[in-house]
Amino acid sequence: MSARRRRPARILAAALALTAAVAGCAEIRGTGDLGIVVERAAGSVLIIDTTKRARLARVADLGDLSHASAVYSRDGRYAFVFGRDGGLTKVDLLKGRVTKRVAQAGNSIGGAISQDGKLVAVSNYKPGGVRVFDSRTLEMVADIPAVTGSDGALSKVIGLVDAPGRRFVFSLYDAGEIWVADFSAPGPPRIRKFEDVGLQPYDGLITPDGRHYIAGQFGDDGLALLDMWDLDSGVRRILDGYGRGEEPLPVYKMPHLEGWAMAGGLAFIPAIGRHEVLVVDAETWTEVGRIAVHGQPVFVMGRPDGRQVWVNFALPHNDTVQVIDVPTRRIVKTLKPGTAVLHMEFTPRGEEVWVSVRDADRVEVYDTATFATVGMVAADKPSGIFFTARAHRTGL
Repeated sequence: MSARRRRPARILAAALALTAAVAGCAEIRGTGDLGIVVERAAGSVLIIDTTKRARLARVADLGDLSHASAVYSRDGRYAFVFGRDGGLTKVDLLKGRVTKRVAQAGNSIGGAISQDGKLVAVSNYKPGGVRVFDSRTLEMVADIPAVTGSDGALSKVIGLVDAPGRRFVFSLYDAGEIWVADFSAPGPPRIRKFEDVGLQPYDGLITPDGRHYIAGQFGDDGLALLDMWDLDSGVRRILDGYGRGEEPLPVYKMPHLEGWAMAGGLAFIPAIGRHEVLVVDAETWTEVGRIAVHGQPVFVMGRPDGRQVWVNFALPHNDTVQVIDVPTRRIVKTLKPGTAVLHMEFTPRGEEVWVSVRDADRVEVYDTATFATVGMVAADKPSGIFFTARAHRTGL
């Protein structure tokens, strides 16, 4: 046999040997039931298996995770973790290690991944603006400074989300503006700016269908709504003055709009400085009710089937979680997981919810039908919980 004919045989033999070696030392598995739990004080994340309710690995040295969040690659294999110190870290869930990390800014507040999974964007406080990276290499492909005036001042950027059409939408806290960055064509992004949308937008979200971007206002009672199907219509003010005539309470922790509840044609929104959840008609964007709750809501999250809304709270009520039944709009369960409940995450079909209890160093797992505790995972000061199902959802 000639050397040329022997070469493919040697290559095939080497490939089979490598496959056998890999099969012998590592489990072959998918990523659909994986996720991460942020250990905020330690600067690490736990890779967890939601089916086994167990931790698989700890990945350390991710920097300041005091306000960390994460998005996922389209295949659910890689988590992109956004740290408060400006770090952007790509974590391989299957190998349990960091693939690459870049210190892209001095202070950042979250990020998003594009509709096609090719771009990762980070919103920054310092310097103010958005930086966009190739999701494969983490090489920067665009820098969008949030310049707000002729003096060149930069605004903090918040509420960054992905939108259909390979676009990112975000709000400028200091300037009261909403910008849309369109990456659908080659070359630099096209930026469209909407000014005077309200005082101090503190967070933003996009509805699950990708149509409406909504920014909450810290400086006044109300929200700003942008129809992504009709940008020419501009920004519309909704729930204007929902707290008019009432004395607001001190705000100990800002509500989070991302992950809010859309259920039964209604939106359930945390009210700033009030012990209330606002109920809004998602067709007309008008208020149709309020639900009195245990404290100031932080996260108001809908179970995937839309039947329940789970709410956690700011200090001094952050040991409590309440469950709202959507058809009756009544609280049907009050749970006391422990001090400092920081985040909640439903399994993809909603049969369980994972609740981080920072001061107890654990994550509690509840059955959403019976409210019974069905599992627990030890974690060092856990905060954010992010499952790979987010890879296939707009705005998460």
